[in-house]
Amino acid sequence: MFKNMDTPLADRMRPKTLDDFVGQEHLVGKGKPIRRMIENKKVISMVLWGPPGTGKTTLARIIAHYIEANFVPFSAVAGGGVAEVRKIIAEAKKNYGLFQKTTVLFVDEIHRFNKAQQDAFLPYVEDGTITLIGATTENPGFEIIAPLVSRSQIYVLYSLTEKEIETITKRAMKFYPKHSFNKEAVIHIMKNANGDARTAINAIELATSMAKKITLKVAEEAVQRKAIYYDKKGDWHYDTISAFIKSMRGGNPDAALHYLARMVKAGEDPIFIARRMVIFAAEDVGNAQPTALVLATSAMQACHMIGWPEASLILAQTATYLATAKKSIASTNGIMAAMGDIDTENLDPIPLHLRNAPNKVMKALGYGQGHVRYPWKVEKETGRKIIQEYLPKNLRGRKYYKPDWK
Repeated sequence: MFKNMDTPLADRMRPKTLDDFVGQEHLVGKGKPIRRMIENKKVISMVLWGPPGTGKTTLARIIAHYIEANFVPFSAVAGGGVAEVRKIIAEAKKNYGLFQKTTVLFVDEIHRFNKAQQDAFLPYVEDGTITLIGATTENPGFEIIAPLVSRSQIYVLYSLTEKEIETITKRAMKFYPKHSFNKEAVIHIMKNANGDARTAINAIELATSMAKKITLKVAEEAVQRKAIYYDKKGDWHYDTISAFIKSMRGGNPDAALHYLARMVKAGEDPIFIARRMVIFAAEDVGNAQPTALVLATSAMQACHMIGWPEASLILAQTATYLATAKKSIASTNGIMAAMGDIDTENLDPIPLHLRNAPNKVMKALGYGQGHVRYPWKVEKETGRKIIQEYLPKNLRGRKYYKPDWK
């Protein structure tokens, strides 16, 4: 009934048809784009973009199976180079010429290929020698050359839902009919899969190698910790810090702590997080609560001295303070408006009375003449209102700083 037991469970379970494929209904459901392509047997080159364990490799294999194409896997991680690409292309031409059999070249981790390696695919994608299916966890717009992107369809795959993970987990359990699974253990495995089918399957496989009766304790040992996908150079890195900042900006300390916890668990650089909070303190809190900048700066210094794991406490204190602080973007708007005028307006001369007059020549030209150094002091002592212009002539009356807090 089952394949060779030496083969990893994830490979033994790999679906062969769309009916067995779990998830990504927006692509493979009835009337959806990939299903329509398969049914019409007119498959174009594509890039499958999504987190690990969402079915990218499996979907590529199913596509090749349905259109009766020769499936050739090619991994950037394994170190395949341009010479190997040329061998594959030569074989693809031969198969098409002799047997009218098309070739699906599946390039896993395509974002790891450099420009020259990606360029090598381009002519053969254009002339139809191969149908290229690339898989990536990184944004194709950043990591894949523009000519290749323009000749391919980009499809986004999403983390699996809890229901979909449940379906896959139950399928995995059927491969071990002599084992028993406690309900709590199964729930723990599904919960900690974090939308990654491979994580759930691997946890089942590991748990069954540890005991015949899979209890919660066994499941906890098999899972160890949640498999958080977080590439420090990729989209999940930027998406998480973005959600963290937006949560503080929106005044939600609970959400801020959630996204902070994701970064802590993933081993993000604490100085990176602290630096962003220093920027936030100036940009979003500003003079509505000036102590925010002091606290954020101190937090960055403390994180530098302490590091993980205790730095998480410092970051949590600062994040919750910033999230609940009064907010003001008056300084931010002010400097942006001032810089905008620098770009668009003439730079009129600095008023003479504001200029330094270190010698007689400059004094004779009127530098510093009539300037009142401490207008507030003169007003206090004399009761006389001091009117003194500070902006260049063409910008007189311009208001950049407009306090916006109560």
